[in-house]
This record gives sequence, structure tokens and C-alpha cells, in this order.
Amino acid sequence: MKQAVMEKPGSIRFETVAETPPGPGEVQIRVRQIGICGSDIHVWHGSHPFTPYPVIQGHEFMGTVEAIGPGVDTPPPLGAKVTALPQIVCGQCNPCRKGRFNICENLRVRGFQADGCGRELYNIPAERLVILPDDFTADQGAFVEPVSVAVHACKRAGDLAGRNVVVLGAGTIGNLIAQVAKARGAAKVLITDVADYRLDVARRCGVDHAVNTSRESLEDATEAAFGPGGFDLAFEAAGVEASLRSVVKAIEKGGLVLIVGVYGKPPVVDMSIVGEHEIVLAGSMMYWREDWEAAVQLLASSVSIAPLVSRHLPFDEWPDAYRFIDANGPSIMKVMVDL
Repeated sequence: MKQAVMEKPGSIRFETVAETPPGPGEVQIRVRQIGICGSDIHVWHGSHPFTPYPVIQGHEFMGTVEAIGPGVDTPPPLGAKVTALPQIVCGQCNPCRKGRFNICENLRVRGFQADGCGRELYNIPAERLVILPDDFTADQGAFVEPVSVAVHACKRAGDLAGRNVVVLGAGTIGNLIAQVAKARGAAKVLITDVADYRLDVARRCGVDHAVNTSRESLEDATEAAFGPGGFDLAFEAAGVEASLRSVVKAIEKGGLVLIVGVYGKPPVVDMSIVGEHEIVLAGSMMYWREDWEAAVQLLASSVSIAPLVSRHLPFDEWPDAYRFIDANGPSIMKVMVDL
């Protein structure tokens, strides 16, 4: 089989290796499509702090069941469309014992600290498998992982019914958070960015208000969108200090700011405002299995992904996918690699 190995930042080697049958408790997947996310790009640039080299990338994907190893209690049908959770957890630490394996003390993620799905055949424990509807497209299957990030973040925020919500950052994750928040009953959703293209995509996905904060302040934007009702919930998905600082100033007293973005360096926040206004800053990390199951349902019903797919490239051109992303920056969204 063919696989892609990132030997070092900016260098992917394609190689042909012997096929390995699935081991006990494993299912073998024939990979059909892989989505590239922001963290993958950090690995390409050598700026991901927790990824050693060499590594096989890939964690957003769709494939079909090719073979089933011994000892799988409930084997899926051969040929079934599937994806899989990428976390490898210890099951022994305090978070794991509390059922919060997404923040396992010894967490490893396939595609980063362990090899991912960037190969034709991918063996994975059957317990990590997520069965997809027969009518799912490859794009839908590859989007289950990022939609799960949005589902988990929205779940962390509690009941969204009737609330005004701000999402800072209109990249793929911010866009999906905005869509999921609306699907979960948010009254109005405002999304911000400094890239007009991403804001236009958000509008095409049905987001209520999309504002370029390089031209309009967050305070003015929220006043226009929400009026005197204001907002008490924000998702920071840009990973930018200025974005976080602005939302801490603009959110209603007692409000909740959920951090979903990844920061290249520690941001500086005015903690006197956080303290005096009783603002809650909380994090959101990856997802649970039930988030994946909810993501599948949302993709089958209400979440729009067609406007988010910017380009498809064949497996052999994976390095060109990164070059395309680097060259086009904020004028693209999701790039897919097809096997």
C-alpha cells in the first residue's frame, strides 16, 4: 500500500509498504478522503509544539471497511462508510476515570503524536469507529471530525436556546461553531473575521451576521446585531490576542468566553475586567464519542459544508495542497486530499 510520511517540516515522502492485516480488536479502513486542518498546517511548517517527526498525518477522514480483525465483538459490515476518533488515551488518569478522555493526562492524537490515516489502508481499534449513513458523501464523512469540535464547544456552553452568540474567527471551525449554535437554538449569531471571503462563506452557510472587525469595532457590530439585549456567550476561534481582548471588553457582565482557537503565543488579557465583570473564561478540547454521533446527525440535516470546500487534490499532490493553502491564505477554507 502507499502512504505519505512527513519526514520533516515541508517534506513528505511517498512510499509503498507491505499491507498489514488488522490485529485483534481492529478494523481495517480503506481511506477515501482526508481533510487538512489548521493543526496539520502547523506540522507542515514545523510550528506544532507537540509533533515529532517522522509522522503520518491525517485525522479528518472518510473511508470504507476493508477487513475485520479477530475479536471484534460487533463487526461493522464490509464496505460500510466510516470515520474514527483519533484519540489514544490511557484510561487510567483522573480525567479518563471521570469519563473525560478528551483531556487525558497522557493523550496522544493520531496524525500528531501517533501515525494517522495518510495511507491507503488504515488499521484502528474497532471501539474508535463511527459508522456513517450509506448516503454520506466523502466530504460529509471527512467533516465529521471538525463538526465534532463545534458540537463539543457548544455543549460546553450549556443551553443555547434564545441566546445571542458571538463567534470570533470565521475559519472552518468558527464557521461550524456558528452553524451548530444556530442549530442548537441560538437566537442570533454574529461571526467576525478580517477576511471578507470567509465572512461571505459564513453568510452562504446561513450565519445571521458577519462583520469584518478590521473596519468595524466589535462593540458597534454587536450593538447593530443584538441591540440593547447584548450577548453573554462568545466562542474565540481565531486564536488571536486582539480578538480575545476585544470580546472580554464587549461581552455582558457575567458572560462566558469559550476558547477554541489555538494561540501561537500566550495572549495578554485584562484580568481586572475579567474579575470585576465576573467573566468566565473556559476552554474546549476536542470531543467525546457522543459529539461525533451528534455531528453525523447535524451533517445529515442542517450543517452546510459545500461552501467550505475550496479544493480537492489527489493523494500524490498532498505537498501541493499545503503550498496552495500557504499561497491563498484567508481566501480559502477547507482543502481535501483524495485517495
